[in-house]
Amino acid sequence: MSHEHRDRKDDLIERYNTAQRINHWIVAGTFVLLALSGLALFHPSMFWLTNLFGGGPWTRILHPFVGVVMFVAFLWLALQLGRYNKFEPRDRAWMKQIGDVLDNREENLPEVGRYNAGQKLLFYVMVLCMIGLLLSGIVIWRAYFSLYFPIWVIRLASDVHAVCAFVLICGIITHIYAAIWIKGSVRAMTRGTVTRGWAWKHHRAWYKQINK
Repeated sequence: MSHEHRDRKDDLIERYNTAQRINHWIVAGTFVLLALSGLALFHPSMFWLTNLFGGGPWTRILHPFVGVVMFVAFLWLALQLGRYNKFEPRDRAWMKQIGDVLDNREENLPEVGRYNAGQKLLFYVMVLCMIGLLLSGIVIWRAYFSLYFPIWVIRLASDVHAVCAFVLICGIITHIYAAIWIKGSVRAMTRGTVTRGWAWKHHRAWYKQINK
């Protein structure tokens, strides 16, 4: 191994291990399938999307099963990373300085741990939406569970399902945008590592913690 290659390798820090990255992409892949199939079933104007799943009946069959896979995968990821998403006093200070965040003036912000306040908020929004989607999805799962509920509960669950899905889609779009906006972030979920410079600039408290 050349000295230059060794220096580059030493400059990297592991942010996500292999299992976490695989799990993340399972959640991402199932989310795309669910968003497309859900939109296809949501309104007649988008019913043509059912062609991606073999037609209307297959779309109705596959959608809830894929949903269960996504929920289980997300639950595993949430249990792995949930302890890093507890709010701290510096997170409240970070949120009060949202103008500096949007203008990329990170030197004015309090030191950030493994996740910043925005990422933590998104985490909890996703947790609530996932729970809402699971519970409402069970109620409207016609082949197995909906016969046990009165029609008004099924209608209410349909509305809850749609609202949670909309909020989750908006949250994921924000997540993707932020990952692309902050250069070097995508690498964390593709290769599992970030540079020391990236960690120092964007998550300085985390960098200091893992380098004690």
